[in-house]
Amino acid sequence: MKIVILSRDHNLYSTQRLVEAGEKKGHQMLVVDHSKCDLVIEKKKPGIIYRGQMLENVDAVIPRIGASVTFYGTAVVRQFEMMKVFSAIESQALVRSRDKLRSLQILSRAGLGLPKTVFTNYSRNVKDIVKSVGGAPVVIKLLEGTQGLGVVLAENENAAESVIEAFNGLKARVIIQEFVEEAKGSDIRVFVVDGVVVGAMKRQAKQGEFRSNLHRGGTASIYELSEEEENAALKAARVMGLGIAGVDMLQSKNGPLILEVNSSPGLEGIEAATGKDIANSIIRYVERNV
Repeated sequence: MKIVILSRDHNLYSTQRLVEAGEKKGHQMLVVDHSKCDLVIEKKKPGIIYRGQMLENVDAVIPRIGASVTFYGTAVVRQFEMMKVFSAIESQALVRSRDKLRSLQILSRAGLGLPKTVFTNYSRNVKDIVKSVGGAPVVIKLLEGTQGLGVVLAENENAAESVIEAFNGLKARVIIQEFVEEAKGSDIRVFVVDGVVVGAMKRQAKQGEFRSNLHRGGTASIYELSEEEENAALKAARVMGLGIAGVDMLQSKNGPLILEVNSSPGLEGIEAATGKDIANSIIRYVERNV
């Protein structure tokens, strides 16, 4: 098969691993920078021009779309779909996953556990907002933040008020969430491929930090999911419509709480922590669907 990986950097670990896994199984792997694609939209033969040539005879595409180029990256995925090419992540699911507020609403409607969350239209009534999520400390997140960026822990009401007012002044949309103290600075990343959990790790924040992201200095170790946690992760990926998903959750006294469902989860941390060949699982998923 001819498989296109949409990635802006050929040297990224995840991109290299997918190329390696695909070539190992005899597939032709092509890395395409989606930001440099030109889309030809016409009635009978939609196409994509890359580096001056039409992309032809593509059997499948694996999107690795960064948050900063979601709009154009999604348009490229849609164009492949119009060309009847199988996409490992559907364009609509990609759009849903990048809208944090919409994602939380979808997960909530599905009956999944979530940290108590408030979203407002730049409200100045900060005291009541903080009170409605259980009081300080609270977590304040930019809607566009990724990899732990744009996430602030306000330890008291005054700090929460200052941070929210600052974001409001910048016209930056934020959500306010309860701080789950019993998680103790850790979370669980569950990697789901085609409706099956292929790996899970526990991430622990470094000393003095509450964000457990590996990009922020957190550490990871292999983790065995409980039945409740596995079911929650699978359901979250399913209701978001994602064939490939990184489901982040917290352990709480009320059971697992879903933080986020990532549509382009990195492979480096999960493969290192679990010792599993996640890239191969993704290639096998593509093979089953083409």
